[in-house]
Amino acid sequence: MHAQSTTPEDPAASVVPAPNPRMPWRVAEVQALEDYSLRVRFLDGLEGVVRMSALVHSPAAGVFSRLADPALFSQAAVVYGAVTWPGELDLAPDAMYKAIQESGEWVPR
Repeated sequence: MHAQSTTPEDPAASVVPAPNPRMPWRVAEVQALEDYSLRVRFLDGLEGVVRMSALVHSPAAGVFSRLADPALFSQAAVVYGAVTWPGELDLAPDAMYKAIQESGEWVPR
């Protein structure tokens, strides 16, 4: 007769709450478009465009100047409800949501 093995429980799993992706301003889907724009859809179905050309080409772009590389910009993805890129770049989904809700687009500065 073989001994039955058990998997030990992870004590941290019961202490750390799971992320709550249910906030309506969480991004559900992103698509990189021409001219450094993004089409985004939020969990509640709201859709709009993020126009990033002015930001990525600005002298004050800081870390976002890396997104001027079209190959990097096209790697936009959704991680935990935020638009992200390799290199720990991300956009604030709540600010994006508010602007898109008001005008259909967001132009970050």
